[in-house]
Parts: sequence; C-alpha cells; structure tokens
Amino acid sequence: MIVEPATPDDLEAITELWVRLARDQCSHGSYVRPDPNRTTMRETLAAYQATDGLLVARVDGEIVGFASFSVEHGALELEATRGSLSNLYVEPDYRGRGIGSALLEAVEAAFEARDVEVLVLEVMAENEEARRFYRRHGYDPLRVTMERSLAGRSENDTHSKEDR
Repeated sequence: MIVEPATPDDLEAITELWVRLARDQCSHGSYVRPDPNRTTMRETLAAYQATDGLLVARVDGEIVGFASFSVEHGALELEATRGSLSNLYVEPDYRGRGIGSALLEAVEAAFEARDVEVLVLEVMAENEEARRFYRRHGYDPLRVTMERSLAGRSENDTHSKEDR
C-alpha cells in the first residue's frame, strides 16, 4: 500500500470514490446527493489536487482510498492555524488494513509541514464506525450540530419557547 499525492490523471477514479462515499453517507443521514454532485465534486477535487490537498492510497496500483484537506483561511482571526479534513474514504473491501490510518497520518504530516496546529473534521452523528476510527486516533468532539425537520410543523407544535 502506498499513500501519495494525487495526480490530475487520478481525478476520475477519486470522483467515483467520492460518489461511493456520498452514497454511504446517505445511510447515515446526509442530504448530499451523490450522482447530481459528481461534476461539482470533480471540480472541487481538482482544486484540492492543485493545492496539494488530495492524497490517494494505492494497492497494487489501484486507488482504494483518498483524503482531501485544506488549511482554513477565513475572515476571522483564530487562536490557532486550523486545517480541515474534508473527506477520508477507503473502499469497504480494503477497510481494516490500516489504509485509513495511513491516509490520516499522511494528512496530519502534510498539515504539520504547513505549520497547522489543529485539525478539524466532521463525521455524521449516526456513523459510529467513523466516530470510533477518529476517537482511536485521538480526535475528540468539539461542536455538535443539531437539526429539526420543519415539515409538518404547526403553531401548536409541542416544543415550547422555553424548551429552545
């Protein structure tokens, strides 16, 4: 297994892996539509590749996983330089072989080389397997996103203003 920077020639294969990732995330409550976003994600992944923020894992020359990441450059001043891991995916048949760990370690090393102090990432709350993976690697929850469906909501909703 080799983890290395992606090349422009890898983008189609990585895009296909992203579609598989997005399909999987739908089972955990994600609203991202995999196939309709294929073209947009190919462009997004190309931007990651152009800025050295796209890694692939290869087994016998075949891409079996990828990670996309970037240093955050927002409008707000922060106490620490923050890097963001946008995607980390390993094909199901290759999981449990250390490939995800190798990708994550390579992302961390790339951030360290760029003087990033903190790495942030998001995980679907229902994706316990992914949450366990990141906890094993020393990641702790930082922020909780909450949601509520507004479909069928009425003035007589049982949730009072005091509950909010």
